[in-house]
Amino acid sequence: MALRRRRQIAWLLRGLALLALLGLLLGRSGARSGGLVELERRFDHPVQLLGGAVVLVVVSLVVELEFRTRFSQIGCAAGLVGLIAVSVPYVLLGMVFEGDGRPVARKPHPDRPERALTVTDVALSIDPLYQVEVVTGTGWSARHWELGIWGEGSGHGFYQDAVWSGPDRITVTSDEESTVFVLDPATGRPGAPQTTKR
Repeated sequence: MALRRRRQIAWLLRGLALLALLGLLLGRSGARSGGLVELERRFDHPVQLLGGAVVLVVVSLVVELEFRTRFSQIGCAAGLVGLIAVSVPYVLLGMVFEGDGRPVARKPHPDRPERALTVTDVALSIDPLYQVEVVTGTGWSARHWELGIWGEGSGHGFYQDAVWSGPDRITVTSDEESTVFVLDPATGRPGAPQTTKR
């Protein structure tokens, strides 16, 4: 294969790796509170995107370089074995611990169908850990706002229920406290929580 052709392929692979990293950045921005739901759902996969970018860069280096001497061939093989030894545990751990959690409940607003209250079990262990969010909008404009996490070690007590307690109010109750969130009528963004002990 001609040197020029190998360089073109190598730069194409590096461009694809850059696209994977840009997708990862989009996914991380969608995952934060107030982020777009569709960006999180489609692009918040760090193990696959980051792993794919690393593989593309390594393959681009192998395609571009010539390995005519025995020393360069041994060095390349050692580098690839080291990369595999480091990346396999990372990928396996990422596959075990990555996930969106288990949906527990979705409660639409009684008067505004574009708003919904979601409860997700995000625990990595047997003990449940419930993340409560409010989703506003539909389609690509839908945003999610995190209200908090309830469960063992969360500081809020064990989750019991989350309900729409008014037109723009959400009440989350646990065995220790009751927390009320007032939403902005226009955007649906939650204000500061008001907590009362039970």
